[in-house]
Amino acid sequence: MENLEQLERRLWSAADQLRSNSKLTSTEYYMPILGLIFLRHAYNRFLVVKKEVEASLPSRGGVTRPLTKEDFKRKGALYLQEQAQYEYLLTLPSDQDVAGAIIKAMELIEADYAPLQGVLPKDYQIFESDVLKNLLKTFNDRALQSASGDMFGRIYEYFLMKFAMQGAQDNGEFFTPPSLVQTLVNVIEPDHGIVTDPACGSGGMFVQTSHFLEKVGKPTHEAVTFYGQEKTAATIKLAKMNLAVHGLEGSIAEGNSFYEDQHNLLGRADFVMANPPFNVDEVDAEKIKNDPRLPFGLPGVNKNKKVSNGNYLWISYFHSYLNATGRAGFVMSSQASSAGNAEKEVRRKLVESGDVDAMVSIRSNFFYTRTVPCELWFLDKGKPAAMRDHVLMLDARNIYRKVTRKVYDFSPEQSQNLTAIVWLYRGQQDRYLKLVNDYLNQVCAEAALVPEQLLAFDQNLNKLEKALMKFKEAVPASEAGIAELEANLEEWLLTFGNYSHDREALLQGLASYRETWCPNVLQSNEWQLQAREAFEPLATKAKGLSKQLDLLYKIASRTLEGAQALAKSSGLPLSITEDGPVGQQRKNLEAQRQLTIEQLMEMAYFHKQAAWLQTRFPEAKLRNVEGLVKLTSRDEIETNDWSLTPGRYVGASPQEVDEDFDFEETLRDIHIELAGLNEEAAELAQKIQLNFDELVL
Repeated sequence: MENLEQLERRLWSAADQLRSNSKLTSTEYYMPILGLIFLRHAYNRFLVVKKEVEASLPSRGGVTRPLTKEDFKRKGALYLQEQAQYEYLLTLPSDQDVAGAIIKAMELIEADYAPLQGVLPKDYQIFESDVLKNLLKTFNDRALQSASGDMFGRIYEYFLMKFAMQGAQDNGEFFTPPSLVQTLVNVIEPDHGIVTDPACGSGGMFVQTSHFLEKVGKPTHEAVTFYGQEKTAATIKLAKMNLAVHGLEGSIAEGNSFYEDQHNLLGRADFVMANPPFNVDEVDAEKIKNDPRLPFGLPGVNKNKKVSNGNYLWISYFHSYLNATGRAGFVMSSQASSAGNAEKEVRRKLVESGDVDAMVSIRSNFFYTRTVPCELWFLDKGKPAAMRDHVLMLDARNIYRKVTRKVYDFSPEQSQNLTAIVWLYRGQQDRYLKLVNDYLNQVCAEAALVPEQLLAFDQNLNKLEKALMKFKEAVPASEAGIAELEANLEEWLLTFGNYSHDREALLQGLASYRETWCPNVLQSNEWQLQAREAFEPLATKAKGLSKQLDLLYKIASRTLEGAQALAKSSGLPLSITEDGPVGQQRKNLEAQRQLTIEQLMEMAYFHKQAAWLQTRFPEAKLRNVEGLVKLTSRDEIETNDWSLTPGRYVGASPQEVDEDFDFEETLRDIHIELAGLNEEAAELAQKIQLNFDELVL
């Protein structure tokens, strides 16, 4: 299977190009396209389950009983009548009404499944027939024909993200970046009971909860019940489709959460997760002044009897939904944690309740359509008595990776490392040590793959060297340019000699390390510290060898270019009889160089993750780390005007010397930014051309 990220980009590009031919806006076409992804996934799952069911169907008198909808329901799949199957739509005769056939497929599915009635998109007449046929072919990509639910879930989420970036729905407010949702899930660990999201958008909180439950080995449908609420019917459809495409079920109700609790969840929820709209104004205070979901009272009300900012309404609602041991994790505007006046009074009461568990600051550019920073709030009504007068303050603004020029997120390891700090806060040292141990074992696993990659690079390099040596011997000594070729080859051999010495030193060191430290079961913190420190010099050697690989490739390329020029001027052939043209050998060498360096970097990367944790928490216990984390007392919070802004407590992050600064990696970041600008330029050029064509017409 090709790289999933490449597949996502390729599918998006194909679908978006076809869409552009229809001159539709993203608001008009995003639901129909998501509907086609839904149909493709439902058909894949149908085929898998059909094969499983047919293998176990009973027969009587040589006659096997027919398939039923219940057979598929038991295995978490949709039963698809023939006209609702993707293959049927794909092979429609050329004169068939494609839009009508797709609408019929949606209607058949809705007729069979009550939770989806009125949900699936049916506005396919907006596309021309040829565009629809090409869209069907796009999502019949070979890589998708046997794709799993997880893959389709990722693709579905990717398309949601891309539509959010285009502002397809409420400026993208229906979509919360997965890395933030993952962080919320990691901290509150929703593994039982009622899970609710009163501003559920496209249902991403529920999907990530199901992924978490899979990891801990609990069937989602047995462990939790999902309740969501949204104010717009279109967004509810997105959520229901998103749940269905992941094989999940939940009750999603329509209602304005400022005024309604459609599921009557007051004091009932085990877990609350949400990314509500920030800074909403003009909420009618008269309608909610006696609302039981406001145990701390109303925040600021203006002269028009309107709540001037709805942030603390959301916070109070989330708190009120929790049962006696419930946890909440939600995204909130960074303004809320230090807001003054009546909002401060609500915050004071909330802090005094002892239920504020942790605060995490997130830098700007984590959202696809908003550049503002935010904070993650965590409440825990079941917090241990000894911790109820403390709040964990975590400033994660310096923790991120760059995805595009405009968008940042957490890598999986960064998210795990933040979660590990919470584990230490909760006294779960065993989980922290398990994570560090996993990183060290991953170092061992990646180190085991290094010799093979280095050998492959050497073999490719040697083939090119032999070809150039053979060519040099065939060139007359009087030929212009031969001296330069000989000088390049001499530099090559000298550099290779130095590289060979360092390569052997690294390989011997890795072999010794693996023999001493790998593999290992869960060990003490002291042992883990020794294991990580023992790898430090090897990480340095791996970095140095990566530089040498780059240098060798550059020298080999320069030597080849000179030889090719010499071959052209002398008329002598330059080729490799057994392995094809020399030019192809250079391409092979470049590809292998990249693979080898990636392997060396991967090994060092996991070592770096272990080092990140161990250097900050050397005793495997929570401690205050300047610029990162502080366990803050209620007295200190009161002294700071009841502010819950982490940066106010953890201090400034000390200036760190980046020993791993890589000029080429920096250039790659610049390349990402340039690619983003070029993409925007192409999109603008296309829009300008479309507008011009319309004017001309």
